[in-house]
Parts: sequence; structure tokens; C-alpha cells
Amino acid sequence: QVQLVESGGGLVQPGGSLRLSCTISGLTPGQYTIGWFHQAPGQGRESVACLSMRDGSTHYADSVKGRFTISGDAAETTVYLQMNSLKPEDTGVYYCTADRLFRLCMYGGGMDHWGKGTPVTVSS
Repeated sequence: QVQLVESGGGLVQPGGSLRLSCTISGLTPGQYTIGWFHQAPGQGRESVACLSMRDGSTHYADSVKGRFTISGDAAETTVYLQMNSLKPEDTGVYYCTADRLFRLCMYGGGMDHWGKGTPVTVSS
């Protein structure tokens, strides 16, 4: 059974940083793309960062380029999202997702597996 468990969310001031973690179990990470999706209050879910565990390719939404970094640990059991220079519009729930197809993450939909999400609030 595939499980994706997010942690690391919380309240942070504008300009601050957070690191989200996604613990992965039940799948062979090297065959998957792991993506972080963001759902702002009252909005749909959008892809913000993707990592191919097969070849290390990454993709970022324009809104987070230069501020967010997705990475994985050597054991391929945890994927991180380092979020710097946070803005109020980054507020929302962040979901860890997994799928065999990198392009699904890039284009923001249809990922096979989802975690339950971790909330992030950026506010002074």
C-alpha cells in the first residue's frame, strides 16, 4: 500500500522559510516522479515542484522558481520541499504526490497517489 506522509507545515512570517518533508513507502521510488502540489484557500490544486526519482529531473511552477527547491534523500524514502522567501500567496495546503509519469506532474494533474497534506500559513 502506497503511503505519502507530509510534515513540516506551520505558520511563518512573510520572507521566512519552511522545509516540508514527504515520507514515502509502498512504492519503488526510482520508478516514480514525486510532486508537491499547492491548494490555496478556495482554489484548486496546482503543481509547484516535481522531482523525477528516475533521473533527477526537476520542474517548478513559475511562481516558485528561485524560491523553492525540491530534493530527495539518498535512500529515496523522503522528498523535501525547501521553501524560502515565503509570500502570503503561498498559504494553503501542500500535498505530496507520486506518479510514474513526470509530465503529469509538470502539467498539474492526474497523479496516482496523494498524501493528506500539510497546511502552511504565511502571515504577519
